Amino acid sequence: MKRIFFYQTALLVFAGLSRLFAQGTAKVDRIQGIETYVMCEPTRPYETVFEVATGAKAGSLLTGGVVNEGVSDKTTQFVNRASKQGKKENKEFDAVLINGSKTAVAIKFKGEGDKGMAKVRKLEGVEVYVMNEPTRDYVTVVDASGGVKAKSYFTGGIVNNSIEEDMAQFVKRVKKEAEEAKKPIDAVVYSGGKTAIGVKFK
Repeated sequence: MKRIFFYQTALLVFAGLSRLFAQGTAKVDRIQGIETYVMCEPTRPYETVFEVATGAKAGSLLTGGVVNEGVSDKTTQFVNRASKQGKKENKEFDAVLINGSKTAVAIKFKGEGDKGMAKVRKLEGVEVYVMNEPTRDYVTVVDASGGVKAKSYFTGGIVNNSIEEDMAQFVKRVKKEAEEAKKPIDAVVYSGGKTAIGVKFK
């Protein structure tokens, strides 16, 4: 009887720990075959190889700030620049890490670990999955699309929002829609384009 109770208790503890460690964990996307970590931190240890900067966006400049590249477009630009810079400087790297600002870093992993796994950040109190997929099952509650970015519009496309600023706008819109619908959400998931969804984990 005691042994059965011990096993049941151990299973409950293990299940609880599994849920705890799964919280905020994501599988990142690959862009041009390169693991890309956007507003998340790799679970594997790493070192920085070189920094990658980005400038004014062509689409925004050509339209005077009316049309802005989305988060996925900005992410792809970072990866393209990292790839070109790595070849030019003859530097090898494993992944690109974008913290949400207007800079990124090319990184190289140290040692073994779970490939493509990351811990995500929170914005406005909810987990944010940017160009990555939660490891937990979820259902879509609401969705929201992005609009014209005021900063870019008023500067004629010379100044653009950072990825984090874009995501902050998505989160505010998604949370507002969720509140109006009286449907609580656990996280915001952005996979591409100009739409993000509010989700509830199962």
